[in-house]
Amino acid sequence: MGSPRRRLLEQLCATFSNQAQALANPPLYAHIQVVFRPAPQLAAGSLLLEQAYALDPTQPYRIRVLRVCEDSRGLIIENKAIVAEQRFHGATADPSRIAAIREDDLCLLEGCTYLVEPDGAGFCGEVEPGCNCRVQRKGSEAYLVSSFRVGPEHLETVDQGFDPVTHSHLWGCLAGPFAFRVTERFCHELPPDW
Repeated sequence: MGSPRRRLLEQLCATFSNQAQALANPPLYAHIQVVFRPAPQLAAGSLLLEQAYALDPTQPYRIRVLRVCEDSRGLIIENKAIVAEQRFHGATADPSRIAAIREDDLCLLEGCTYLVEPDGAGFCGEVEPGCNCRVQRKGSEAYLVSSFRVGPEHLETVDQGFDPVTHSHLWGCLAGPFAFRVTERFCHELPPDW
């Protein structure tokens, strides 16, 4: 069965697509591909994340290293930016390029750690409270409110940006979560000691 940390890593290590959702309701949902792939040369629990429009998965609009670990709050996912991230665009399709990422390429995004709990056969998580996960989008700063649910065959995500002063909604889905299904798995690439 494995530890909760191992099970979370196994459920995340995949390519996910929301093609069915996008085809059913194109005005509300773009067709997106989300890929999590192990980065075994980095600290235990490190996954490269690329999120891109399915039309061009080599040009992600989000690329991060996520690190599944535990601290005094329990199971968490640290969110790390990559310095000069363009060097690694499309790397989830090529493990040899993932291997080039080094710890000193990474910078912890303060306030953007996900707090994770078991949820049936899967897990749910949300960005830590405090409105401190700051992101730049379309030339303005927002704080991110983000949550996810993951299970053996699915991933659901909600990402929304809010004004740091007025707390008004600036961007992000209002019609409900993005609903992704697994199209390919990479859990066989996880080091056994993770």
